[in-house]
Amino acid sequence: MSDVRPTAAPGPRSEMLAGIRVLDMASLAAAPLAATYLGEFGADVIKVEQPQGGDAIRGWGVQKDGVGLMWKSVGRNKRSVTIDLRKEEGQSLVRELAAKCDVVIANTRPHTLTKWGLDYAALSAENPKLVMLHVTGFGLSGPKSSRPGFGTLGEAMSGFAHTTGEADGPPTLPAFMLADGVASLNAAYAIMMALYHRDVHGSDGQLIDINLVDPLARLLEQSLLTYDQTGKVPHRAGNRWNISAPRNTYRTKDDKWLAMSGSAPTIALRVFRAIGRDDLAEHPDFSDPQRRLGRAEEVDAVVAEWILQQTLEEAMRVFEEQEIAAAPVYDISDLIDDDQMQARQVFVRIDDDELESMLVQAPVPRFSGSAGIVDTLGPKLGQHTNEVLAEVLGLDDSHIGDLRTRKVI
Repeated sequence: MSDVRPTAAPGPRSEMLAGIRVLDMASLAAAPLAATYLGEFGADVIKVEQPQGGDAIRGWGVQKDGVGLMWKSVGRNKRSVTIDLRKEEGQSLVRELAAKCDVVIANTRPHTLTKWGLDYAALSAENPKLVMLHVTGFGLSGPKSSRPGFGTLGEAMSGFAHTTGEADGPPTLPAFMLADGVASLNAAYAIMMALYHRDVHGSDGQLIDINLVDPLARLLEQSLLTYDQTGKVPHRAGNRWNISAPRNTYRTKDDKWLAMSGSAPTIALRVFRAIGRDDLAEHPDFSDPQRRLGRAEEVDAVVAEWILQQTLEEAMRVFEEQEIAAAPVYDISDLIDDDQMQARQVFVRIDDDELESMLVQAPVPRFSGSAGIVDTLGPKLGQHTNEVLAEVLGLDDSHIGDLRTRKVI
């Protein structure tokens, strides 16, 4: 494994969101990830957690010596403050913090936030310029708005699971937080649009309503368009896709796999010629994109047979020489060792007090004049409570000590 050490993507370090303060009082994945993205570009992210246990993601997934690995990445660059939101004084402290912030991020169910006085109506009354992101399972309106929801439900209801898997197999869920991840990306750009509207047009802040179904359904819009215009409901087809052929994963002679997409008409013709089937490149049933879809199984069989006679290295050499869209199917060790990933410093190793160090993915966006930052991994629970309450609210040691004695923090 490569021991790469840089702490940011290449380029001059420039905190693009310096001066933006974010109060992250959410838990688990989608909403906190939106805060993480902002923190990677300089926003001051204050993470509010319950004193007992903290964010549930601390105990989620793989642990090492009692430390949650996913928390370490999602909590990067954040300051952890413990406040008991179930106590009135704790709720009051959070309202004071929100009054000093540009953005508040939450995913608590709406009726609970309202009961605590931490909903958008209450917080914006004190801070009209506040942008608040509220991520829920099903949205802030509609008959399901009060129901709890996790990413799995979004993956099921969006149509993703219905269209994923083998034709004769069950609906298939992803083995990673897909719905949460897609929602978090929508949420992050929505926050930036709301801040732009506030700061450039001189408006007040506003409430952003993101759920776990709509963002993923947007990526599956092909199913909607097909059903609306043809009445057909798309079904599972394994790794094939009814808009492209060839398109699949293929086993090689050395028992490895590669993936290929013939989405562009010229690519499909190159594939036929590269595997010695010029006859198919000239045949109207295979050269015409729409007619080729009708014979997708034959196309797939021809390509699979040729690839099975090659090692992965041999097949990829031919496809790269012919500029065919193909790639090896990597596991994580392959991805880390890939020369393209290393050249772009996609993974960075960060020192950490609890784990010594950990390899994480660097911030994804690359800017010509700025670089994303990974200064620290997820902090210990409540590590910055005193620091933040003193810095942001001006509380002295005596006041903070009293709050701690009474278990408000």
